[in-house]
Amino acid sequence: MSRESVEAWLREHAPDVLIIEQGASTATVAEAAETLGVQEGQIAKTLAIRVGDERVLVVMAGDARLDNRKTKEAFGARPHMLSAEDALELTSHPVGGVCPFGLPGSVPVYCDLSLRQFEDVWPAAGSRTASVKLPPARLAELVGATWVDVAQG
Repeated sequence: MSRESVEAWLREHAPDVLIIEQGASTATVAEAAETLGVQEGQIAKTLAIRVGDERVLVVMAGDARLDNRKTKEAFGARPHMLSAEDALELTSHPVGGVCPFGLPGSVPVYCDLSLRQFEDVWPAAGSRTASVKLPPARLAELVGATWVDVAQG
């Protein structure tokens, strides 16, 4: 499903946002930045985490790291990365293609302030070779994200 669910979701919610198929792996931040010819920070990586009893998605700049203290302050519990299997179950997207679009159910989405330093960011689009390009504010608006400050530094 994955890429197809993202395509269907974008057709309904943002028909102007096009999926860009690179034909090369964009599964890691470094691969994505090299393939797309952008800075690593412009890759909007989506982390599937558990905080307490809740599973959430946090979208942040590709060169940012999750700060445990800030995350605990923001969510009330220490963050734990979901396993690849749990991330796939939550999002329908494989690790390397996880994004906040086309999700099978309601999942809280948070965008980290680290994204705001860029005019455009490149989140994955449900597969390890596809991305979309859009301004951080539009990304947050489309997925109903709440802005948080959970990155180190």
